[in-house]
This record gives sequence, structure tokens and C-alpha cells, in this order.
Amino acid sequence: MHFEFSVLDWCACASGLTASDEWLKWAREAPKFPDPLLKDVPALPLMHVIMRRRLNRVGRMACHVAYACDKGQTVNPIVFASRYGDTDKALSLLADLVKGEPLSPTGFCLSVHNAIAAQYGIARGHLGNAVVVAGAQGTVAAAMVEASALLHDGAGEVLVVYYETPLPGVYSIFHDETTFEYAWAWRVSRFDHHQALASVRISYEDTDCTDREQCNHWPSGLTVLRHFLCQLIPDGAVQEELVCSERFGSQTRWQIYA
Repeated sequence: MHFEFSVLDWCACASGLTASDEWLKWAREAPKFPDPLLKDVPALPLMHVIMRRRLNRVGRMACHVAYACDKGQTVNPIVFASRYGDTDKALSLLADLVKGEPLSPTGFCLSVHNAIAAQYGIARGHLGNAVVVAGAQGTVAAAMVEASALLHDGAGEVLVVYYETPLPGVYSIFHDETTFEYAWAWRVSRFDHHQALASVRISYEDTDCTDREQCNHWPSGLTVLRHFLCQLIPDGAVQEELVCSERFGSQTRWQIYA
């Protein structure tokens, strides 16, 4: 199975990496992880203060890159994707439940996996389709499947927002890959768009890989972003295709051409 699309615009956010030239410099240098936690949380001046107060750090990162890429569109579909989402709120509610304390209805509304996308949609007056996905190590690929399906169904463009943050406290033992606070967004269109920054082809295939150590690698969301940025570097060497073994028995092959 394979599908294709084009990237029209992008934005990314991590500790010490906000401007596009900073990200391109990061991609050009030897591979290294960003700092785990974001030092300066985005201010989100375009979002009303009441809406802004409802967002935690990860929500502000996600909305920051979404604002930077959406170009004021309120009809095109949006796809938000994250392995864990805003787990701080959800796990806080579970702690209150264990203690026998009453649960906050507002806290519950903001703890579900689609809460960040919902807050962004309300703030933007978004009227289009909205999808929120989680798919373990294959979350970034799952997001692109959703975006490609929306494009195939007739959407002119789709905004894809990917965001991650480490699990809090004792839950960090469940991490199966190195984790960071980061977010990025792509505005994508059908494959033949003449204004594209890059064209992307993704293929899914079976693999004989059953070794957990072979399947673990950089976080897939950060790996795909770096591979994409390497293609945008002026006079940079053309990179080979990226192969991600996101789960046992299958892999994703990314081919990106600027």
C-alpha cells in the first residue's frame, strides 16, 4: 500500500528550535536530540486569553505550529496526532478518582485526546472536518493516512499537526522510545500541486523484523521531520529514503523530494 501528497508549508517547535533557519541548521548537523523540555512555551497571542488558559504546555506547542501553518483557513480539514496527548490532565483526574474527590466536568472535557484540537477549532472558528489520531510508534504515519484519505475524498488541503510530550512521573517507565516536548505542522495537498515545497510518497510493507532493539529508534515523529528538513537544505546532499520499523512485522518507507 502506498500514497502520495505534497507539503505546501511547515512549522516546528522544540527547545531552542523555533525559527525555520534554526531547524534547517539542526537538520544539517550531526543527528542530535533537542532538549527534553521546552524552555519558552509559546505565548499564542492570536488566541483569546480565556481559550489560552485552558491549554497546557503541549497544547500551546500544538496550537502554535497550527496557527503558523493554517494561513487563516477555517474550512480545510485538520488532523491532530499524538501518542499520548495532554496526559497530565487525564492522569490528574484519575488521581482525584482514586482519592474519592469529585471530578471537574471542565477538567474532564480538557483531558480527552481531542481536547487540544477542539480548543484550536473553537478559537479559529474552524468549520471543517477534524480528526485526532493516536497509533503508538506509528502515529505519524497514521496521521498521514488520514490526511491522504481526506485529500482523496476531495479536500483541497489538509493541516496536519503532530505533537508529543513525555509521560509524567511514574508513568515514564512506559516510554518505549526517547521522548521530548516538540510539535510540528504540515499543510499538505494532493500530490501534483505546483507550489509544493516537497513531494512525499509513503509505502507500507511487511518485514521480518521481530527484534525490539531493531524496532526502537528515534521517535518516529522527529525522525520524519528531520528527513523532511534535510531535503529542504539548499545544496544539501540528496538523502536516501527513510525506513521506519514502527511495529513488529511491518515498516513504513518514506520518500521525500524537494
